Amino acid sequence: MLQQPWPLTPTVRRVEARGKTLVFGERTLVMGILNVTPDSFSDGGRYNRLDAAVRRAVEMVEEGADVIDIGGESTRPGAVPVSLEEELERVIPVVERVAREVDVPISVDTYKAEVARQALEAGAHLINDVWGLKADPDMARVAAEYGAPIILMHNRRDPNYRDLMADIVADLRESIALARAAGIPDARIILDPGIGFAKTYEQNVEVMRRLDAIVALGYPVLLGTSRKSLIGLTLDLPVNERLEGTIATAVLGIVQGVDMVRVHDVKAHVRACRMADAIVRGRRA
Repeated sequence: MLQQPWPLTPTVRRVEARGKTLVFGERTLVMGILNVTPDSFSDGGRYNRLDAAVRRAVEMVEEGADVIDIGGESTRPGAVPVSLEEELERVIPVVERVAREVDVPISVDTYKAEVARQALEAGAHLINDVWGLKADPDMARVAAEYGAPIILMHNRRDPNYRDLMADIVADLRESIALARAAGIPDARIILDPGIGFAKTYEQNVEVMRRLDAIVALGYPVLLGTSRKSLIGLTLDLPVNERLEGTIATAVLGIVQGVDMVRVHDVKAHVRACRMADAIVRGRRA
């Protein structure tokens, strides 16, 4: 934990994303969150109109986002699952419009294979699966068929652990095995430790301390802590006042070798990541 000497010398990895290229290791990438849902915990209802969603995507790219992550189903605790048809109605028009308006890769945040397939047809470049290929048996096949990189997030239905980090690593290895079995090469796999999913407050804190165990698996790592309850419980702050706490967790991730952060507040995180990269990676932007 936090033992790596600075500057870090991470392996530079180029992930080909259906005509776009993500370069990991040179600097920390920033993924901008675009929730087109009425009930997401942080920004539900703000961008569920098409024009508003497209404007926000363009704004995030102007602020420095390297990827736009579009999601049509809230995964917050207690959220009501949406039907396939409703998720498609929310997501596909936005992906189509955003793909015409921005030059950065577009990620679709879904665990449903058919949503992923139609989003890729509409112009998306990669898939962000919060169930790590374990919810829909067709998801791995879709990613392989379309040559799409896949973000495998750690999640589980049983939140009981014998050894927290060992179990998380084992769960991620299972997701990696599913990807490989479907023909997805290692060069298109990205990992996410799943902060806030199937973990208690104390477990989330421990994962934040031990992100190096995920980095050690040898894949690019995405960290998503933006405005989450980990920060709210620590600072006793509502969702709209969690920017500083989110930045703190992002920087701690960078120190441990995380490659990309998934955030709502793009401009602030682009600046924070540049500063952290200058110190941790020895890179002056």
